[in-house]
Amino acid sequence: MRRSDKEILDKELIDSILKKELVCRIAMNDDGNPYLVPMIFGYQDNCLFLHSAKEGRKIDILKKNNRICFEVESNVELVPAESACNWSFKYYCIIGYG
Repeated sequence: MRRSDKEILDKELIDSILKKELVCRIAMNDDGNPYLVPMIFGYQDNCLFLHSAKEGRKIDILKKNNRICFEVESNVELVPAESACNWSFKYYCIIGYG
């Protein structure tokens, strides 16, 4: 992570974000091409539970390569500024692999 001063290490904060949010995104490798899908999820006992159909492109990809990256964001806030180049965001973001 480029800005290690912004890294979330507090397990309680991570758990609270994962318990509160409803949507995560999972990224997969589809024969060398990235494939990203927003998904409804649940979180309990350090596990993400993803709701999915039993067939489709995502399932086909996961059968070939079950490694993913996931992302969940929370408290997203746009921070306007006088100059367009100075606009920013405030947010929490959790990224994990599995």
